[in-house]
Amino acid sequence: MRLDPDVILIGEIRDAETAQIATQASLTGHLVLSSVHANDTVSTIFRMMDLGVEPFLLTSAMIGVVAQRMVRRVCPYCSRPTPVNPDEQAAYEEEMNEKRSDFLVGAGCNFCANTGYLGRTGIFEVMVMSEPIRRKILGGANSDDIRHQAREESMVSLWHDGMLKVKEGVTTPFEVIRNVFSIS
Repeated sequence: MRLDPDVILIGEIRDAETAQIATQASLTGHLVLSSVHANDTVSTIFRMMDLGVEPFLLTSAMIGVVAQRMVRRVCPYCSRPTPVNPDEQAAYEEEMNEKRSDFLVGAGCNFCANTGYLGRTGIFEVMVMSEPIRRKILGGANSDDIRHQAREESMVSLWHDGMLKVKEGVTTPFEVIRNVFSIS
């Protein structure tokens, strides 16, 4: 801190002392980048409060949160339209509001070691700390209220971004269900 860096990278915030230092650094004009173990963007806010950061400090210090998951990509060499089980189909249809019976699924080949997947890609959820979200946090709103406000401000959830990648043929419904723990 004595060198007055513009950007500070903290590997992970997992205790109260690190959370307080990160908050104070942010409040003094530094851009602080870090990771926090939480299920999604909204859970990160409550995790920081659990670590002892006061809501009024948190709303002043935080400008945004990104949540991410890695999902396996469908193998481009052996993928073909294939019916999936009814639960996967229902999960897709409920989120995307469209009926679909076939999804790109890898059959297995030498390129993907007969797994049907080759490589990985990310699914993301980005929440910008807007004034309405700040007010909700300061007012003691619960996670559902904050999540609803963020969605009204066009936040795309992890679940929805995953299903968009399914629609594009990048991954499968099974992969999204397997990797997105908080379906919100």
